[in-house]
Amino acid sequence: MNSDYLIIGAGIVGLSIAYAIQKKYPDASIVIIEKEVELGLHASGRNSGVLHAGFYYSSNTKKAQFTKEGNARMKAFCKEHNLKLNECGKVVIAKNPKELQRLEDLYERGKANGVEVELIDEAKLAEIEPNASTYRKALYSPTTATVEPLEVLNKLASVVKENGAKIYKGTKFLYLLGKKIVTDNGNFEAKKVINCAGLYADRVAQQFGLGEHYLVVPFKGKYLEYTADDKPVSTNIYPVPNPLNPFLGVHFTVKADGKITLGPSASPALWREDYGACKNFDFEEFGQTLWTDIKMFILNRSGFRRLAIEECKRFTKSAFQEEAKKLVRHIDPKKFSKWGNAGIRAQLVDKRSLTLVDDFIVEADENSVHILNAVSPAFTCSFAFADWVVEKYL
Repeated sequence: MNSDYLIIGAGIVGLSIAYAIQKKYPDASIVIIEKEVELGLHASGRNSGVLHAGFYYSSNTKKAQFTKEGNARMKAFCKEHNLKLNECGKVVIAKNPKELQRLEDLYERGKANGVEVELIDEAKLAEIEPNASTYRKALYSPTTATVEPLEVLNKLASVVKENGAKIYKGTKFLYLLGKKIVTDNGNFEAKKVINCAGLYADRVAQQFGLGEHYLVVPFKGKYLEYTADDKPVSTNIYPVPNPLNPFLGVHFTVKADGKITLGPSASPALWREDYGACKNFDFEEFGQTLWTDIKMFILNRSGFRRLAIEECKRFTKSAFQEEAKKLVRHIDPKKFSKWGNAGIRAQLVDKRSLTLVDDFIVEADENSVHILNAVSPAFTCSFAFADWVVEKYL
């Protein structure tokens, strides 16, 4: 199978890049290969569906560059195709004076990024989300929203197929042989290969002689679902994040269908598709991941030791339920009683420094482009990020 562009991975980034190529080069032939027989079995279908506003990220990062526009573009796509969209906003709350200072830093970062954010007092917070509890001030983000990730993914796949792209499911990249992409479902060739393989993007890149300094180390995100009929919150409620790591902490999310979740955790996973039990267990991945985690724990790079210890405490429902009580005035935490689908964050680690990489990484040569570390807020950024990839590399 020959094409102008071959995209490895039919997640949100891969499909968005196909969508962007079709806008810029409508006559180009595009083939997308996806190792699973269904879409959305990994990060693109297992995330919380939050469309972030863009105030978390330093202004010199790609995350800051693409989040605001990506948020608006994703909302427009949902409205155009009548997909679920909950424009519920977000409040970030502080627990003490130290966190209040971090909250004010987030506000300044948001303003620097051109994001609509507001520092509000407790009275204003009570108007927006009466159940949220904060120390003196909170940060209000009116443009944060939630969507249904799988619904977006399937609609985007439908659109790119209608525009001529071919999606081959159940087609796993195996290795590069000369110019041939060898899969378990035949061989493919293309003028340009775009690697959007998520959890395996580093391994694919290394087949092309790129990404040599990086390794994907998986982190598992678990959620609890609220199972009662009442609605204790109507707005997303987040804690102030720990500045030492790229995770946002356990929070309330009001999903696109109105359901409420609590999470996620960010515990080190033992292999790349460690969703539960021993499904998809890979001994080589287990050894490599465990050894990297041990080294990072000993050296304590990126505050990994504290992160690992804190997250290991969140394996039980009761630990999650205790986190819920810190964010609101009143809650029956036992009503968060059902585990949702866990997700795996394909977190990139720089092997030279053993630190967590906190921004999107793209490497390319004449014939290929490799999207590394497409972690949160990649879903939010996807349309804007894809346009940039096409403009810069294709």
